[in-house]
Amino acid sequence: MLTGAGLVEPLRSPRGARECGWVFARLLFPPMAAQDRLPRRRSAGQICPPARRPMTLAEAGPGTENERLGVARESMLQNPLIAKPELGKPRRNCYNLPGHAFNYGLYFHGVDGGVPEAIGHWHTIKRKLTLAKEKPRDYQASNRRAVKDGYITPHEHNLYRKLKDFRLNEEDERRFKRSPPKVPADMTYGRPARPSTPFFELLQHKYREVWMEQQRATIKAETAEKQQQKRRGKVYDTRTTLLRKHQPPMKTEHLWRIPHFQKVGPHLSTFEDPVQYKKAMAAFRSEIPVRIGPLAQGLYTTAC
Repeated sequence: MLTGAGLVEPLRSPRGARECGWVFARLLFPPMAAQDRLPRRRSAGQICPPARRPMTLAEAGPGTENERLGVARESMLQNPLIAKPELGKPRRNCYNLPGHAFNYGLYFHGVDGGVPEAIGHWHTIKRKLTLAKEKPRDYQASNRRAVKDGYITPHEHNLYRKLKDFRLNEEDERRFKRSPPKVPADMTYGRPARPSTPFFELLQHKYREVWMEQQRATIKAETAEKQQQKRRGKVYDTRTTLLRKHQPPMKTEHLWRIPHFQKVGPHLSTFEDPVQYKKAMAAFRSEIPVRIGPLAQGLYTTAC
């Protein structure tokens, strides 16, 4: 095994560090047998081969689908509206692409120094200095103070503003906030989603079962309360319960009269005897439905 003293010399150079790391990797992870290795994964180029290159004039010879008579140009074979598909072959790409050795994307050169540079240095991002913005003028406060001090003309106002400069506060509620309002971190924008329709509860009559359970519990509680009232003993009737069962008859009271005239009888009677009086009153009551007026003494009308 390698000792600590034997590792000091190789670690002084990047190449020695890489070789030492390779040795440690071989010691910790020995190579597996051929039958234990995983099958090699195929690349994207092997699974999906690249598109065919545009046709050249040499390939568009006599007898082919893209044979050209007369003057033939490369642009004729690169136009997808003119190029004809070949029999038994996939369609060609009509654009000129770079060769197989071309690498797409950006290439970053390894100039960062690798692991030794990352361990030996600590690069931090410099903080940006934010300059204080100039606060806007508060013309309302300036005009109000100038009028209070007795300055009215525009020239006097200009001199007053140069002498006393009033500025708006950033936290003033009269101005619109440029920065967005502070919202909680777990806030969700938009309207909440509608809860799903309980199809299973409807099909299983779950709501009916819940209502039946509630009714059974109510009936059970009422029965228990009645039994508890019976155990307490006999319930005596009060004045209120007696009045509910039987109401005493009301006494008929006559209209109030002055005591001096209570025993005085009528002095005028136009009827010969009480029998004639009763007959006249009976006839009057029978005519009430067909006569108009508050006392039913008006004209006769047709009875409904």
